This record gives sequence, structure tokens and C-alpha cells, in this order.
Amino acid sequence: MAAERVSHEPAPHAEHVEHAMHSPELFRRRFWISLILSIPVILYAETVQSLLGYRAPEFPGSTWISPLLSMVVFIYGGNVFLQGAVEELRARLPGMMTLVGLAISVAFAYSLATTLGLPGEPFHWELVTLIDVMLLGHWLEMRAVGRARGALTELAKLLPSTAELILDGRTEEIPVSQLRPGDVVLVRPGAKVPADGVVESGESEVNEAMVTGESRPVAKRPGDRVIGGTVNGNGSLRIRVTHLGAESFLGEVMRTVEQAQQSRTRMQRLADRVAFWLVLVALSVGALSFLAWLAMTGSLTEAVARAVTVMVIACPHALGLAIPLVIAISTALSAQRGILVRNRTAFERARLVTTVVFDKTGTLTRGELGVTDVAVERSWNEVEAVRLAASVEAESEHHLARAIRRLAEERRLDLLPAAKVEALPGRGIQAEVNGRRALVGGPQLLSELQLALPASLAEIARRWDEQGKSIVYLIADGSIAAAFALADQIRPESYQAVRLLQQMRVRVAMLTGDSEGVARWVARELGIDEYFAQVLPAEKAAVVKQLQHRGESVAMVGDGINDAPALVTADVGIAIGAGTDVAIESADIVLVRNDPRDVVNALRLSRVTYRKMVQNLLWATGYNAVAIPLAAGVLAPVGVVLAPALGALLMSLSTVIVAINALLLRRGVAATA
Repeated sequence: MAAERVSHEPAPHAEHVEHAMHSPELFRRRFWISLILSIPVILYAETVQSLLGYRAPEFPGSTWISPLLSMVVFIYGGNVFLQGAVEELRARLPGMMTLVGLAISVAFAYSLATTLGLPGEPFHWELVTLIDVMLLGHWLEMRAVGRARGALTELAKLLPSTAELILDGRTEEIPVSQLRPGDVVLVRPGAKVPADGVVESGESEVNEAMVTGESRPVAKRPGDRVIGGTVNGNGSLRIRVTHLGAESFLGEVMRTVEQAQQSRTRMQRLADRVAFWLVLVALSVGALSFLAWLAMTGSLTEAVARAVTVMVIACPHALGLAIPLVIAISTALSAQRGILVRNRTAFERARLVTTVVFDKTGTLTRGELGVTDVAVERSWNEVEAVRLAASVEAESEHHLARAIRRLAEERRLDLLPAAKVEALPGRGIQAEVNGRRALVGGPQLLSELQLALPASLAEIARRWDEQGKSIVYLIADGSIAAAFALADQIRPESYQAVRLLQQMRVRVAMLTGDSEGVARWVARELGIDEYFAQVLPAEKAAVVKQLQHRGESVAMVGDGINDAPALVTADVGIAIGAGTDVAIESADIVLVRNDPRDVVNALRLSRVTYRKMVQNLLWATGYNAVAIPLAAGVLAPVGVVLAPALGALLMSLSTVIVAINALLLRRGVAATA
């Protein structure tokens, strides 16, 4: 049966490398082989011999060691640059490979010509050293790029290779690739969930940190959704598979990250334009340097050396790496923390946000009723009042009853047995608990029983009513014992999120369809700067526009469904609490967890990422502004002249500095978690 199953392999992710030959392994291998071949060339170089004070052994044919080995290094080690140059020229986009390919070709052609009789000194040792340094620089760069994409690669490794399929009451171990929607799998304690699905039976806690960033294990019961790749806790779960491969949560995440890494931002387009003009400047300065040095010195060797050095040192490699590497790191690492960037341009704009607008229900609040306050008559104890009310409501399915029971559960109170339970439609419920007649209901129940609120509760109830809260009373032995205020509960994380945003000098606003009283209470509780009450879903976009007309850069935070128009209208649309529903078309940024603090993390990440981009861009352009004149020989009158190999070393060093600075972004990303 397993053999007939359709394979659902996870969607492969692109390595996002401009050419297949650009891999760390290729550059590493070519570097070491070229370096070994270069050693005899360097040892037989007259400049090196005179500098170190030795004479290399001579024997018949020893004069051909340098020409032949430098030719091998040029063909084998330099081939990768020559191929890249051809590709760039075919695409009519001359860049880094064009400059390197042209520089080593000129040096090789000149050296070959002098070896065959043209007057001048050959560049054999300079040529091989130049190629070795370039290969080393590219190897280090490719390793940095590989590390940047490692976070995304790790996502692909989260899924286990096998799953325990339940068939006819027995389990059968099969490859995960052979699972299909509708299958039921057994996930034992400590095992990984093999695919997205819904819990059929069993209870456990699942560690979702590796895919959502949620550090605490999440309780799972029948009907709850689980994500493939997460780790089961101490209980066994039977899970019905719903999504596989590219359609799974991990598949969606990987595709989203890929698209974001490959998208071009404003900074990237700027870097590309600068790199293009830098190539033209390098070719022009190289040609002028050649002519100027030839005219001034009459030395073809010196003129070629200046031209080659200019072209090598001006390679826009650091510039080309400055932005993409930062994008790759920030996108992959943020995805591991449950922040999925769908639109890089909007993410870049997030650093400019001056106002964050939260939809209230389900975002700042839990989206379900809960007891927010309890007040008791003087002769009553609050714990006993909560226990009695929850005992009366023990069997009721009313949403107010569930809220009171949940309060008792949170306080770990044991309920008392209730007898003669009777629902009072539209008014409440009554029961006998330990021989005591108790009722729980709203103001209508008080009117029916002709009970007046005690003075100690009347003022409190009036204040709750102004806040738009629902009020339920506990009546025991014919008198009012306690009052419970119920409302959509504010998430504990919301307090910190609002405070952190305000510390970042970002205003916080709130949208809600609730009444003025409810909106005013939530805004006052959280310290929100501005709120808009009784706003219909269709009117939310108009509120965002209103704020934009004031000159605010607005980020809208909602659930991505009824908030879609507002998310699209905002400068940055953020869908929060998306869970496994990653593909929310209206959002620029998707936050997997239902935690408003992740909005803070997203804005901080945008700022840190942009700062790294600017730093890299300034370094790459600043380096060339200084290096090109030096390579051309402006300091030659004071005895400072750069050799081609030293120019290659400086260029590679510049690239490595940019890569290291980008990799330091990991610390910044970690700080936002």
C-alpha cells in the first residue's frame, strides 16, 4: 500500500546564488590547488629572491617553471572569473567578474608576450598571487553567504524522515514523503510531528519554538492544529494529516523567505546602480592610468601594473555583497523567530513608522470573554464567592459561565457539587450548593428578584458599566454576595508592547468596533495614545488614511481577514497571530504568534537591518573612493605604489569586512527576540 502513495517532498529552497559555480567548495578546492602551484612561481621570482636574499636552484628548463605554472594557475584558478566575465558581458551588465577577468587576462597576456620576447618584465608571480588572493576572498565570501542561508536550510531539516502511520488499528513506519492528506499518524512522547495536521485524540504539550519562536510548550487537545517539525511533549497524540510538502507551514515559510531574499529593495537598486557606474569608472581610470604611466615612465610593465591594480582594487564585490547578504541573514533569522517578511520594500519602510494602529479584538485582547474584576460584599471572601459562582455555572455552556469557570481554574479552586440546577432563560441560573440556594445572573435577575445593590457594590458596578463591561451577580440566600465584571480580556503582552513602542517614539492607536466605553477602558488600561471606537470593518481603511493625511507613517496590525483593506492601505501591513496560515495576501509582514510584542521586534529588526545596509554601502563606496586613486598612483611621488597582488588583497579584505559586518546582524536580530 505504501508503494502506491504519492510522494510529497518538501519544497526545495533556492540557494540564491548568482551562478551554480559560485560555491564555497569550488573556491576552496581551486584556492588550495592554485596556491600549491603558485609556490614554485613565487620562489623563482627575481623580486622575491632579491628581497629574501637567496638564489633558487637552476637546472635545464628551470626558466620555464614560472611561465608554465602561471599559465596553469591562470587557466585553472582564473577560469571561474573568466566564465563570470563572459556571462556578465552577455547580459550587458559588466560587473565584478568583468573587472577581475579583464585584469588577470591583461596580466597573463603581457607576461606571455614578455616570455616570448617582448621587452619588459613578466608578471608571473604577481599574476598567480593575484588569482590566489581573489580565490581566497571569494571562498571566504561564499562561506559567509552559506552561513547566512543556513537558518533557512535548518528549517528544511526539521521534518523527521519517517512517520508512524495508523492502519487498521496497527502502526506502520513509512517515509514522510509517502504520507498524504487524511492519514492518521501516531506521534509518541518526545517525537517530532511529521506533518501539519489536527489532533484526533490525546493530550500533550508541543514545543513550537523552532518554527514560531514561542519559547513555552503549547498545550494540544483534540481539534487543535499542529505544525510539522515541532516536538511532542510527554503525551501521545494521534494526528490527522492536513498539509504536506509545499502546502505545509514549513513549505510556506521557506517559499516566503525565498521570495523575500530574492526581492529587490530600494537600497539594493541603489547599490546596483552604484556598482554599474563603479565598473565604468574603474575601466576608465584603468585606461587613463595605463596611458599616463606609459607616457610618464615609458615603461610598459609599470603602465600595465597600474591598469591591472586599478581594475582589481575597484571590483564592486563588496558593493554587490553589501545588501543581499544583509537581506539573506535578516529574512532567514526573522523567519526562525516567527516574523515572516513577504514584502521587502515594505519591511524596509517599517523603520520609518511613526504610528502603529492595532485592531483591538484578538490582537491587543484575547478575543474571548474573561473575568476582569471581582467585587464582594463585606461579609464575603472573594475566593469563596468565585468558588460558589463557578460551582453553580459548572454545567452551563453559556459564554459568561465559561468565563467564570475559567477564573476558578486559573485560581486552582476545587468546585463544589451542585444540585437542583435550573437555567433561568434570559436571566441566569440557579442551584443548591452545600444546602445553600445560589443564583448567578445579570441586572434583569436582580430586577425580577427586586434586589437592590448594596452601597459597597453600587459605585463599582456603575464604573464597570461605563467601561462597557458585562456584569454578573452572585446571589446567595436571598442577598447579593458578589459582582463579576466580564470583558474581552487584555493580553498581558499588550502592556509591554505598547510601552516598548512608545519608548521607540512610535505612537500607538487602536481601532475597534466596540462601544466608546469599552474602547476608552482598553486605551486607558494600556496607555494607548489614541483610539477609534465603533469602527466598522469597511471603515478601518479610512481611519488609516486619516492618520496618513496627518503626515504619519502607519503600520496597521490586524488578523489579515476582516482587516485586509486597512492592511493594504497602511504603509506597512502586519498580520498577527497567523499561526499556520502564512499565505495572507494583504499583509507585508506575517507574525506567526499572537503576541503584540512581535510588532516591536519587527520594527526593531527593520531598523537594525537598514542600519547594516547603510553601513555596508558606505564602507563599500568609501573604500573605492580611497582605493582607486591609490591604485592609479596618486601617491607615487611620495613613494606609495600598490602592487596588483596588494590591490587584490585590499579588495578581498573589503569584501570580508562587509560580510563580517552583515553576519554581526545576528546579534541585532537576537536582541529583538
